[in-house]
Amino acid sequence: MLCYAPRMGEVTVAPGSQASLREANTARVVDALKQYGRLTQVEIASATGLSPATVSNIVRQLLSERAVETTATTRSGRRAQQVNLVRSSSMAIGVHIGPRAMDLTLTDTTLDAVERLHLPLPADHRFDTTLDRAALLTAEMADASGAGISDVAAVGVAMPSSLRRGPNGFVGLDAWEDIDVAAVLGTRLGRKVVVAREVDAAAVAEARLGSLKGVGLGLYVRVGESTDSAVVSEGTVLRGAPGIGHVQAQPAGAICRCGGRGCLNTLTSIQAMQELLRISHGALQLRDIVQLANRGDRGCLQVIRDVGQAIGVAIGDVASVIGPDAIVVGGPLAATGEALLRPIREALASRPVLPDSGELLVASVLDGDIESLGVSALAHDSVDQPSVRER
Repeated sequence: MLCYAPRMGEVTVAPGSQASLREANTARVVDALKQYGRLTQVEIASATGLSPATVSNIVRQLLSERAVETTATTRSGRRAQQVNLVRSSSMAIGVHIGPRAMDLTLTDTTLDAVERLHLPLPADHRFDTTLDRAALLTAEMADASGAGISDVAAVGVAMPSSLRRGPNGFVGLDAWEDIDVAAVLGTRLGRKVVVAREVDAAAVAEARLGSLKGVGLGLYVRVGESTDSAVVSEGTVLRGAPGIGHVQAQPAGAICRCGGRGCLNTLTSIQAMQELLRISHGALQLRDIVQLANRGDRGCLQVIRDVGQAIGVAIGDVASVIGPDAIVVGGPLAATGEALLRPIREALASRPVLPDSGELLVASVLDGDIESLGVSALAHDSVDQPSVRER
């Protein structure tokens, strides 16, 4: 069974008011279902700190109101009823814009992916052209789902981390740092738009639907064009840190784009991998390195193993400080599987103070572009809340 830390003290209840107490407890159950997705009643009790009897009464009430639905499942070999919020007509669209591709995911309030779309992008794509495409595809996705753009409550946009604060916070492609993506896309669509770092969006997806679901303290590391990280506490992404990519990995190493010396990204970024492979393989993109490694190319496999070893050492340093219950490594380079994960696991195993690396490092169970999925969840969260921007 998954362990959910009780989130006590989040609801203020008027003293002596039974109606207020029932309302507050119901809100806690609904919030748990929003945060964790499908749960059994035992898991709801664990997540909320409420007694099984109270949870049973609330679920019965929500069923009568058609706010939730139940399906049969099994837990530890026993039959159980899985509770889920009823699928809503309210939609959100998550848009993940990277250096060479754009992914869109249309979700309902249960975070079921209704539609998905992948679009390759040219190098150095312009913000106006890309955001025009995003607006057009968003409207087309909504229409294709049988709904319409008016049924889309909000749109989320996930992009790489930026070294400089701009209109979107520390988020944005290099040439987009001065572009207010939320304002531009919001004007085109007439919808609320929220913006987040791609690593935070991916961590949200893992926390609500993936391998960090129900984990008290989790570390998500994304390995792609660069290496980045997010910390998840009780299902919530803690924002503010620049990420593991700027942990010093080589004191006498190269100068990082941030201005520091020997940051992890000087060893693990796409530029570092390209430089190591330039003489033997010529110019390669990240997807080329992944494909060649998966076909058994020795040079690409060696580079990925080196990257994994460097990342493993950095993760070991971070884990020794924060003590995560689970670590998930994702991103494009994670598609190489054990070529990347084995050296990370070995580096963690060399730290006596850490739990068994086979249990600490867990594989992602999510498919597709999880950044667009996670940022769609943030878009749902933003409805009826103030405008959300990264940091």
